[in-house]
Amino acid sequence: MTSESHVLTQKQISESFSNGNFETTFPFLANTIEWNIVGDKTLVGREAVIEECKQTSNYFKTITTKFTTLNVISEKNCVAVNGTAEFIRNGEQLSFVSACDLYIFNDKNELQRIDSYCIK
Repeated sequence: MTSESHVLTQKQISESFSNGNFETTFPFLANTIEWNIVGDKTLVGREAVIEECKQTSNYFKTITTKFTTLNVISEKNCVAVNGTAEFIRNGEQLSFVSACDLYIFNDKNELQRIDSYCIK
């Protein structure tokens, strides 16, 4: 892990991921991480999750995003983040999503599992 990884809490890592700041979280992904995007797909392994994050980041560069975090709940190795995301292009709303992400960390402070629930 990088020196930056030593200063981020599980709560900060989780909020960064939920708000689309994926690269900040890469040092914290376990090699065997699972990301379950409920109703869509499950990604298994660090490289698969990073690739999905990069594709999503590339999409975010083509639009304006407005993320609003409503709640962050942290207990032991588990963090839950819920909020909304608005996606805008040329002044028009493309979509509005309500979301909740559940993060499970292992004993090495690495993200072991993410469950993402999104409602359009």
